[in-house]
Amino acid sequence: GDDNSGRKVITFSCCRMPPSHQLNHTRLLEYLKYTLDQYVENDYTVVYFHYGLKSLNKPSLKWLQTAYKEFDRKYVSKIFGLPSVIFKSLLTISFSFPRYKKNLKALYVVHPTNFIKILWNIFKPLISHKFGKKITYLNYLSDLKEHLKYDQLNIPQEVIRHDENLRGKQKGKLPPVVKVPPPRPPLPTQQFGVSLQYIKDKNKGELIPPVMKETVSYLKRKGLQVEGIFRRSASIQTIKDVQKLYNQGKSVNFDDYHDIHIPAVILKTFLRELPQPLLTFECYDHILGITSVESSLRVTRCKQIIQGLPEHNYIVLKYLMCFLHMVSQESIYNRMTASSLACVFGLNLIWPSKGTASLSALIPLNLFTELLIDFYMNIFNSRTVPGE
Repeated sequence: GDDNSGRKVITFSCCRMPPSHQLNHTRLLEYLKYTLDQYVENDYTVVYFHYGLKSLNKPSLKWLQTAYKEFDRKYVSKIFGLPSVIFKSLLTISFSFPRYKKNLKALYVVHPTNFIKILWNIFKPLISHKFGKKITYLNYLSDLKEHLKYDQLNIPQEVIRHDENLRGKQKGKLPPVVKVPPPRPPLPTQQFGVSLQYIKDKNKGELIPPVMKETVSYLKRKGLQVEGIFRRSASIQTIKDVQKLYNQGKSVNFDDYHDIHIPAVILKTFLRELPQPLLTFECYDHILGITSVESSLRVTRCKQIIQGLPEHNYIVLKYLMCFLHMVSQESIYNRMTASSLACVFGLNLIWPSKGTASLSALIPLNLFTELLIDFYMNIFNSRTVPGE
C-alpha cells in the first residue's frame, strides 16, 4: 500500500518468521534484497511488526553478520555494530546503508518492547540524527492510521490479536466495537475520493478533472527537467492543505509553495484516491497477463486492453500518458525513464478490487504502464482527447 504522502510501504512481520532450523536463511536474505530493490530508488516507508520474534525464530548472530556483510559489500558503507541480535536485525534489515536509507522516509516500529527502546537510547549517539528522526514507535495498531492507509496493510491475525490483548490489559477489558459514522456526502466541488463521472457532472461536462489539468499544466511548464520528479515526497500537511483547497473549489497557486514536488504528489494522490482505478478493476487480470504475451505482440495487446476502457477513462488515461511520455523524453535531465515512471505510477493506475497487489503482480503492472508511456503514440492513436 501507500502512506499518506503516496510513498510505498514495506511491512516486515516477525510472527511470520518460521523456526530458525526450518528457514533457508540464504533465500531469506536474497528475498529481502529483492524486495527492497523494488522500491529503494523512490521514497518509501517501512512498518516493522515486532510481535512474534522469539528465541525459536529469531535469526542467529552468524546469519546477521552474513546479512551485514552482504549489504555492506554491495552498498559500500561503514556503520556501527550492535550487540543485540534483535536490534541489529531491525536496523540492519531496515536500511542503515546508504542506498537503502537515502529514500527511506519513515520507519514505524509497532509493538516495541522496552528492551528495544532502551537499546535505542543507548546507541542513539552512534546513529545519525537524520536517520534517527525517521524512526517512530507505535504501541497500538490504531496509531498507524495517522500515518498511512491502514486498511491497505496486510496485518497478520496474530498481530491483531496481540494488539487487542494489549488494549484489553490497559483498560481491563477488550475494546468495544467502535461504530463508524456514515460517510458524509461529497462536496459539489470535491476532487479527491470521488469518481470521474462525479467530477465531470459537477464541472460542466469537462472530461479532464481540474486537479489533473492544473497539476499537469504546471509540471509541463516548470517540472519536466527536474531530477527525480515524481520520486520525491512532500510535506504531508501541505498535501492535505492543497487537497482541502481543491475539494472546497478554491484556487491553488503552486508557486506559493516553492516546491515542485507538491503538484507531482497531488497528481499521484488524485489517481490513488479514485474509488475505482483509472484502468478499472475489470482490466486487472488482463494486465497481469501481459508478461505471458510474446514481446513483439505486447504493444498490440496493451492497445487491445485499453480499447475496452470506458470512454471517459480512456480519455483521462490518454491525457496522463501523453504527459508522462513528455516527462520520459526529458530523462537525460530528470532521470525519469518510462521504466522509472512506471514504478511510480503503476499501482496508482491499477489495483485489485480486494486486498493489495502481491509482489509478483508488480512486474506485469509496471511493465504494462511502461509500455503505455514508451509507446504512447502507437497505443493511443484511435481516439482524440478534446482540446488536444
